[in-house]
Amino acid sequence: MKFLLYGAYGYTGDLITNLAKNYGLEPILAGRNETKLKALSAASGYEYRAFDLSDTTQLEAALAEVDVVLHAAGPFVHTARPMLEACLRTKTHYLDITGEITVFEKAARLGEKAKAQGIMLMPGVGFDVVPTDCLAAHLKQQLPDATSLKLAFGTIGGQFSRGTATTMAEGLGQGSAVRQNGKITKVPLGHKHMTVDFGRKRLFTMTIPWGDVSTAYHTTGIPNIETYTSVHPSTYRYVKLQRYFGWLLRSSLVQNYMKRKINRGPAGPSPEKRARAVSLVWGEVTNEKGEQRRARLEGPEGYTLTAHTSLMITKRVLQGDWKAGFYTPAGCYGEGLILEVDGVKREDI
Repeated sequence: MKFLLYGAYGYTGDLITNLAKNYGLEPILAGRNETKLKALSAASGYEYRAFDLSDTTQLEAALAEVDVVLHAAGPFVHTARPMLEACLRTKTHYLDITGEITVFEKAARLGEKAKAQGIMLMPGVGFDVVPTDCLAAHLKQQLPDATSLKLAFGTIGGQFSRGTATTMAEGLGQGSAVRQNGKITKVPLGHKHMTVDFGRKRLFTMTIPWGDVSTAYHTTGIPNIETYTSVHPSTYRYVKLQRYFGWLLRSSLVQNYMKRKINRGPAGPSPEKRARAVSLVWGEVTNEKGEQRRARLEGPEGYTLTAHTSLMITKRVLQGDWKAGFYTPAGCYGEGLILEVDGVKREDI
């Protein structure tokens, strides 16, 4: 079963390419850089298409060959819009691996158009946001009248890819976001913190603008949502200073410096590091009476998990298991989706 994989030679795209055969899938490799695509095609045996997303003619021609595109080229704040709009024109199902709130909200606004075209738009089919989205749906079932949701994630032995680090660099000085009374609200980065018992380890966490600020609301309807990630306490102290020099972090001078530094580093964690690392997710819901439910997940390293969940969902869509419109992973496939990944464990606490 063929699908278009745009951003195939990126760190995560390469993982997806190498794992696709295990799912009985055959990606058509795509991206801007023909030299990299040729090399990946030679190594994998898959055909390729080289084009820029600004070239609507070639983009639409490539989409016309398939029923599904898995978009893996970030930062998605720059790349999602042309791909989404082309999918609507060509009636191609859209999947991506973003964790960016603005992209989720953009796709949600296009939901009615997607329904009219008979296609599904599902951003966030990787670590952003499948495990957290499934945990949110599970907790909603445990406490149906929940009015607030906290989600936290961490990792033991993990490392960011070059693409993730670039997205984070572009967010420097931009602050954070939460969901308050159903509306996405800007707040300072790290405006709250807490220590979370992930089971395997207790970790210090702070609030960040994780994708669930958007998606968990669409999945559960819970009006108040906060998302946290693990950080070292000393890092948190520096983050709190952003209110004083955020203007500098947003400058092109600092942004370009950070991107050059990122590009000099490794593409992402080595296979050995990914094999040793563990991803951790925790969630808590509360209702107006003060009643609470908590649960947590443990699973493979985040990029490994992303490769598996994105291919699982791609295969489902290719087999006809999809719904027209905008959907979140758990909103379409249920809270148990994440448990289909080998090595994932969930427990109520």
